[in-house]
Amino acid sequence: MLFYSVDMNKHIETFDLLIVGGGINGAGIACDAAGRGLSVALFEAQDFAGATSSASSKLLHGGLRYLEHYEFRLVAEALAEREVLLKKAPHIVTPMRFVLPHRAFLRPVYLIRLGLFFYDRLSKRNSLIASKQVNLPEFNTLQKQFVRGFEYSDCFVDDARLVLLNILHAQQKGALLKNYCQVTEAKRVDGLWLVTLFDTQSQQTFHKQARVLINAAGPWVSQFIDKQLQQSSEQQVRLIKGSHIILPRLHNQQQAYILQNEDKRIVFVIPYLNKFSLVGTTDEEYQGDPRQVSISKKESKYLLNVLNQHFIKQSQLNDIVASYSGVRPLCEDKNSSAQTVTRDYKLILQAEQGEAPLISIFGGKITTYRKLAESVCTMIRPYFPTIKEAWTEHEPLPGGDFSCSREVLLAELLAQYPWLESEVGERYIRQFGRLSWLLLKNKNNLGYSFGAGLYQAEVDYLLNHEFVTCIEDLIWRRTKFGLFLSDIEQQTLLQYLKKQC
Repeated sequence: MLFYSVDMNKHIETFDLLIVGGGINGAGIACDAAGRGLSVALFEAQDFAGATSSASSKLLHGGLRYLEHYEFRLVAEALAEREVLLKKAPHIVTPMRFVLPHRAFLRPVYLIRLGLFFYDRLSKRNSLIASKQVNLPEFNTLQKQFVRGFEYSDCFVDDARLVLLNILHAQQKGALLKNYCQVTEAKRVDGLWLVTLFDTQSQQTFHKQARVLINAAGPWVSQFIDKQLQQSSEQQVRLIKGSHIILPRLHNQQQAYILQNEDKRIVFVIPYLNKFSLVGTTDEEYQGDPRQVSISKKESKYLLNVLNQHFIKQSQLNDIVASYSGVRPLCEDKNSSAQTVTRDYKLILQAEQGEAPLISIFGGKITTYRKLAESVCTMIRPYFPTIKEAWTEHEPLPGGDFSCSREVLLAELLAQYPWLESEVGERYIRQFGRLSWLLLKNKNNLGYSFGAGLYQAEVDYLLNHEFVTCIEDLIWRRTKFGLFLSDIEQQTLLQYLKKQC
C-alpha cells in the first residue's frame, strides 16, 4: 500500500513492520513476521551480523553456569532451542561434546553433578547425548593434576551465517532487506512511523513508513531511542565486552573444553575450522563506541593464563593467530557483576492510544533468537488481527532442507559434480548445505582460484545472492577466509570485488 509523504511531492512505501538492526534478533523477527504474511523491511547501518552477532563464542547452548544464578526459564528455553536449530540448520549447526575438568576448591562434585542433572532434564533431548563422568588422563591433553571431569552436550554454530540465513529466509518470504543503510530519524506522523534512511553505498537519502517500528539495534538500542527518536528510554543496556583469541589447535580431539577459573568465570576452548582452537570469553564493562571494540593485552593474558593452568601444551601471546571482540547489550542491573548480569531478554512496547507502536529489544542471546522473534510477533498481534500463526519451529533455514547426514549430502554433491575437490565440497556442505547446488548451477569448473580453496564461483555467488558489498563481508562474515588468505591473495580478491561492484 502506498501513502503520500508529508510534503505530498512523492509516494512513500509503507510496511507493516520496519526493523532497525540486522543482527540475529532483527533478522529473526524479519523472517518470522514475513512468514506470517506481514510486509516487512529491515535496515542495517553496517553489514548483517556486523557487530555482536558475529562476535559470539559460536555456541548454541543452554548456559550451564546460568543455573548457578537460578535462571531456569532461560536455560530451559535455550536447551529446547538447541534441538530446534539442529533440525532447522543442520549444515551450520553441529553437536559438540564439552569436557569440564573438576577443580574441587571452586565447585564441589555434588554441585556439578546437580547442575548437569538439571541440564539434561530441563528440556527434552532428542539427538544430544546425556552428560557423564570422564577420566581426564585418558585424554592426554590436560596437566596431571586434572583427574576427574565431566562431559556434556551443546552445539557449535557459525553465528554470522545463522544471521545471514535468516536474512535470506526473510527475503524468500517477501521482506525488503538492506545492509549499509542507516536510519537517521524516525517520528510518528498521522498514526504511522515516518522513517528517514541514508544509503551509504549510493549516498542517497530516502523515506519509508511503517505501522510498527522495531528497535533491534543491539548495543545501540538505547542510543537509537535517544538520538534517532528524540525520546528517553525507560530501560538502559549494560555493555559488556567479550573477547576471544584464536590459536593453533591445542589438541586433536573433537571435544571442546569448558575451564573453570579461580574467579569462578569459565573459558571455552573450542575446535575451530579444523586447524585452530577458539578460546573465550572475557567479561568486562565497556563504555566506548561498540564499533571500536577490540581485545586488550590484559584480556589476552587472562585467557592464556587460564589455558596454561590446564593444558599440557603451553601458549604465549605470539601464538595468537587472530582475535575478536564484541559488546553484549545486556539488560541494566546495577547490582550484578559483569559475569552475573542476566543474559535474558526484555521487550518493551511503547504505544499511547492512537500512536504507532515502538518495540525495543534489550538483551538476549543467539541461542534463543527464534523464541524472541515469536514473542515479538505475539506482542504485535493486536495491531494485525489477520497475522498468521507461528511457523518457524519446523521449517528449515535456506540450505537446511535435508534429513540425511552431511556425508551423504556431500556424496550426492560429488556424484553430480565429479570434478569438484572433495575438501572444497565438504566446506560447501557445511557452509551452504543444499544451496551448494545453486552455487554450482550450470558450471563445469570453479573459475579463478584466489587461494586457500576460495574460487571465483563462490565469490560470484556471494556477491549475487548474499548481500556482499566489500571484502570484510566476504572473508569474515560470509566465510572465514580472513584466517587463510595471505595479504597478496586478499589484495587480488579486493581488486576483483572492485571490478564487480
